[in-house]
Amino acid sequence: MDTLLYFLVFGALFFFMMRFGCGAHVTGHGHGHGHHMHGDGGEHGPSHHSPAWQPPPQGTDPVCGMTVNPGEAKSSVFDGSVYYFCSEKCRLKFEDDPVPYLQGGPADQAMENSNGG
Repeated sequence: MDTLLYFLVFGALFFFMMRFGCGAHVTGHGHGHGHHMHGDGGEHGPSHHSPAWQPPPQGTDPVCGMTVNPGEAKSSVFDGSVYYFCSEKCRLKFEDDPVPYLQGGPADQAMENSNGG
């Protein structure tokens, strides 16, 4: 009888953990997921899956100040932000020491670079 009670308690605990706890994401019942979306446009509307983040339509190279297309540009992440570069050369300059390019802004750095900086 004790063994049966043990398995019932264990089974109930397992059920609640899978339904509401750590395993909820496995069964599709995780927190913050809202309503399930159906691709057929059913009662919950059409399914729209889009990324949480999309690159901007254009960016500015912080090293030389050039306008770049983020889809084709070299990129680098620094301090949680993404920066886009016109060339590998500019990206490497930035990665060697990013702080001066971010403090002075691209226009100041482009002027300094053209003066032999």
